[in-house]
Amino acid sequence: MNPISYGHQLITDEDILAVVETLKSDYLTQGPRIPEFEQKFADYLGVKHACMVSNGTAALHLCAMALGIQPGDKVITTPITFVASANGFRYLGADIVFCDIDSKTFLMDLDKLEEILKASPKGTYKAVVPVDFAGYPIDEERLHQLALEYGFKTVIDACHAPGGSWTDSKGEKQMIGNCKYADLSVFSFHPVKHIAAGEGGAITTNNAELYRKVALYRTHGITKDPELLTQNDGGWYYEMQELGYNYRITEFQAALATSQLSRLDWSIKRRNEIAKRYDDALRNLPILTPFRAEGITHAFHLYVIEVHPIRRKALYDYLHENNIFSQVLYIPAHTMPYYKSLGHKEGECPVAEDYYKRCLALPMYPSLTDEDLQYIIDTIWEFYAEVGKNGK
Repeated sequence: MNPISYGHQLITDEDILAVVETLKSDYLTQGPRIPEFEQKFADYLGVKHACMVSNGTAALHLCAMALGIQPGDKVITTPITFVASANGFRYLGADIVFCDIDSKTFLMDLDKLEEILKASPKGTYKAVVPVDFAGYPIDEERLHQLALEYGFKTVIDACHAPGGSWTDSKGEKQMIGNCKYADLSVFSFHPVKHIAAGEGGAITTNNAELYRKVALYRTHGITKDPELLTQNDGGWYYEMQELGYNYRITEFQAALATSQLSRLDWSIKRRNEIAKRYDDALRNLPILTPFRAEGITHAFHLYVIEVHPIRRKALYDYLHENNIFSQVLYIPAHTMPYYKSLGHKEGECPVAEDYYKRCLALPMYPSLTDEDLQYIIDTIWEFYAEVGKNGK
């Protein structure tokens, strides 16, 4: 049996052709492929603006810059995420506050968020950064109401969730990333993500001024836009108007992302088919499978099960011994040595810490074959059969 990883890219002949055509073109960077992807991605999500950048972490950092985050500003995020969700704001000196998770969805618990907000004067917190963990959408509508009441900006970390959706209180379908109820959303195009561009990311927003800022900051704070220049000496003239970064993405990455975007609906459909197979096959084992509410389309970047803490490492090892490379995602960010050095400690997010002891991400990607999927399921059943036989 060939190794089966928890996530894997699918590169088709169409993807390769798109990249080769771009490599043979006049532009390898700062050409037409980037705005082409941005427009198609914005149209797909139903949002006004999309800004393509070098990776998801850069996207988070640029959002923090666009929102004017300053040293000492308080920003709330979730501990169950890759550390970039916090780091992007920490780069500017923000004080990170971790809000515990909901035990069903593994998302930021909005009841606990409200408790945090109520405990301080309104305006204390500058931004809230929830994560659509594993591809499950946060309740952006409720979050928006809290933002209006308590005066913070919302940045949705949707790196796990392009193609996912949810239904608002009016019965209207909302695509994750359309920013109807959020100021900004961010995405990642890492190889294990839905749109695999090698690396890459994007920011979406309906706010023209925020878009202008992130677009400016991604390329050193430089512009050639005649409408923005303070003077104009000729066609060559450009100005560095603010201190920015080199967070650009290449033309061939954009071409690959555009080709991958054309298959996103198929990817979401296949991921949900795989999830249902897992659900049905594992329901009679001592395993908790992912929760889904009515009215949502789960993007299923990850399929995370929960098992008893005394079984988790043994199951992980057994799967690895059988060439199934499951993964534990994530170690709670507030327990990382760096964040501990800032005063965070174990015990401040008990639900997240309990989740970490139980969680295991099974292989989930659209090119996972039915044969490999059945092999994974059979191997899990074999593990529990051995447990029962040995009485452990």
